Amino acid sequence: MAKWGMVIDLEKCTGCQACSTACQMENSRLPGENYQDVLYYTEGRQPTPQLKWFPRPCMHCEEPSCMHVCPTKATYKTEDGVVLIDWDKCIGCKYCMIACPYGVRFYTDEKALIEPNIKQVFKGDGDLSWNPPYKGPQQDPKHGVGIQPNGVVSKCNFCYHKISKAPKGTPDLDEANPELVEYVPACVRTCAPKARYFGDLDNPNSQVSRLISDKQGTRLLDHTGNKPQVYYLTGGGAAAAAVPGTRANKKA
Repeated sequence: MAKWGMVIDLEKCTGCQACSTACQMENSRLPGENYQDVLYYTEGRQPTPQLKWFPRPCMHCEEPSCMHVCPTKATYKTEDGVVLIDWDKCIGCKYCMIACPYGVRFYTDEKALIEPNIKQVFKGDGDLSWNPPYKGPQQDPKHGVGIQPNGVVSKCNFCYHKISKAPKGTPDLDEANPELVEYVPACVRTCAPKARYFGDLDNPNSQVSRLISDKQGTRLLDHTGNKPQVYYLTGGGAAAAAVPGTRANKKA
């Protein structure tokens, strides 16, 4: 069984937000609620500050604090290493949002991040939070896939509706391989500078495993003990910086 994980090369990432747009369309996300956030911040002082950016998906941790605090076991980890939310079990208590040090979860009934409130423009059918003019994958509440219902929390699911159908034993999901392209997560498939890689972390011959080993891949806020399955390549093996939007940065 594969243990899916992602590698993001920060030296290649241009901050173009193609990953954010592709994910939003693929997963029927509301404007401003991006599973694939790219955070912008500045370093240095006037007159020569530098604009920086940092891509931040859900880390799909080995030891996810969000899962451990969930009172209904709605947040769970699959055999292939993906952290998901069962919307049928979620009661919207937001414990997981508090426990997550990365700030990558969304509660659908909070105030709209962007005006006008699109949920009022495209009103949802039944229990669904909205009815987007574009349609993503078929509704699969057990895996937190589709249009988010009211009263529940959502997050990046590594495009589980895609990767779960990949042929067994596949070391890497590479959009350059025409036989595998339909299984590749949307953010990886659309990354213009090819800064994102997705594959089996348990396979020593996979590209993601080789990149982590050869280029000293590092994990964000690794001191929390969550053990993320998203690795960053920084060029020198330095720790991924604490950036705006993460718990550690807010605490500082």
